[in-house]
Amino acid sequence: MDKQKEKQKEVSPSSLSFGEGRGEAVGSWAVAARASWGVTFILIGMDDHPEPWFHPDVIRHIKEGKIFSGGIRHHEIVKPFLPSGYKWINITVPLEQVFEQYEPHGCIVVFASGDPLFFGFANTIKRKLPEAELLIYPAFNSLQLLAHRLTLRYDDMRMVSLTGRPWHEFDRALIRDEAKIGALTDREHTPAAIARRMLDFGYANYTMHVGEHLGNPAAERIRTMTIEEAAKGKFQHPNNLILVQNGSRQRFCGIPDEAFSCLYERPGMITKAPIRLLTLSALELHGKTSFWDVGFCTGSVSIEARLQFPHLHVTSFEIRPEGAALMEANARRFGAPGITAITGDFLRADLSAIPPPDAVFIGGHGGKLKEMISRIKGVIRPEGVIVFNSVSEESRDMFISGAGATDMEIQSVTRVAIDSYNPIEIMKAGLKR
Repeated sequence: MDKQKEKQKEVSPSSLSFGEGRGEAVGSWAVAARASWGVTFILIGMDDHPEPWFHPDVIRHIKEGKIFSGGIRHHEIVKPFLPSGYKWINITVPLEQVFEQYEPHGCIVVFASGDPLFFGFANTIKRKLPEAELLIYPAFNSLQLLAHRLTLRYDDMRMVSLTGRPWHEFDRALIRDEAKIGALTDREHTPAAIARRMLDFGYANYTMHVGEHLGNPAAERIRTMTIEEAAKGKFQHPNNLILVQNGSRQRFCGIPDEAFSCLYERPGMITKAPIRLLTLSALELHGKTSFWDVGFCTGSVSIEARLQFPHLHVTSFEIRPEGAALMEANARRFGAPGITAITGDFLRADLSAIPPPDAVFIGGHGGKLKEMISRIKGVIRPEGVIVFNSVSEESRDMFISGAGATDMEIQSVTRVAIDSYNPIEIMKAGLKR
């Protein structure tokens, strides 16, 4: 490989969309109108076979083409098919530079892995150039190929991509107790790394099927193993995997209080299960995307929210440094991966890189409730709410005063008494409308 290629970071054209593309997997079709400079993309799906077969219509497009694009690996495979005098544009990051190279041209033939609409480059084009004309010739995507090799039904499979993406959607599938999960991998999110994460959070109740170099007759390999075996394994790239559930995990709707590890072994510092569930109800988390738990202590509210609403991005704050280890222990115990725990003074925390919240629970305030509300008001989304559980008249008045001072209004108050504990008022505030 020459020095120029060594400097490039190849990006698979099937891994560059942040949204999940959907479309039929038969034939070809055109979408929308031409972009502002009149560009047409002809997207050709392929596998890793070193001697690919293309439909006659695809061969015609290749023969008539002048500008071609794809990954370095795709270029090596399709070179024998390309006409003399062709120009090739490597799809590498940053993508802005790739699209700048596209701009002078009216028609670009792109080679991509599998189905370009399945977590693929077609979705990237649609996002960046929504008016571009797309003509798509899909191939089987790699998860389909693996299911075919296993003769495994896949219409009931939850499919996620970890190719250049965070863990969130994979974690969501685990928490939702999906019976079958298909995952696209990359060099960081390998089958071994995925298996280790599953073990860390107690999800050993799956069998893992791994497909390596699918479509390449000389290198293709299919392996089936336990999660424990996969965590110690070594795998050839590119690969993907399918997880099939072989047992169930215990699930709660209201985790028992005594099951949590507590700060200083003081169970009284935990938000009790009935209050916890009423609090989540007040937060209306089913319609929210980013939840903050300020003063998480044991992490009970954050963990319950993550398990009951796995679509949420959960960010938790705790001033005591011991909170980090406590959150990690409890999150692993109850199978709640993906919670971002931040320790230190919330009033001094850097919030710039955190998704702004549309739901906030204040579980601890250290006498600075008004200041906390003021800071939250500066970042909360317009439809967002703040919920606070008041245990005294003083804290009740402080919350009402803090909300009023930031142009927020009290939307609801629910008074609850549990066993011999003092009554608690679950108070919700939102922006005035």
